[in-house]
Amino acid sequence: MTNYHPMVGFHFRVTFGLGASELDVNFQSVAGLDASLDVETVREGGENRYEHGLPGRAKYASLTLKRGMLRNEQSDVTKWCVEAFKNNRVTPIDLEVALLGEDHTARVVWKVIHAWPKSWKFNELNAERGEVFLETLELQYNRFEVQDA
Repeated sequence: MTNYHPMVGFHFRVTFGLGASELDVNFQSVAGLDASLDVETVREGGENRYEHGLPGRAKYASLTLKRGMLRNEQSDVTKWCVEAFKNNRVTPIDLEVALLGEDHTARVVWKVIHAWPKSWKFNELNAERGEVFLETLELQYNRFEVQDA
């Protein structure tokens, strides 16, 4: 009998195609690796009981990344966001989300194609909480490819 060990979802890294620093690989969470197919409905003449559902185009959700905020000079990702939101210079990049094994090597890699910053949010400032100040980056992208590492 073979041993089946599902991978854990808490050990991962995000690598940006920016020549980003080592600080830019650490995120608290990644969400939005979602793909779905549109369904085109076709009605058949003489058949009134149902419609045919045919696969249409693939669509992808926005990618949401959360991490503790870094100072601007420390982070190439932050500089990329500043260029987009302050200077209106949006530069699409490719990035990789890698699920890591216990030896810290990639087991599965999602290659995210043509991503650009869609929104950039910051946590509420609250003196009654002792939490890490989080920034949330939402990226629009064209598609992703799943690769075994």
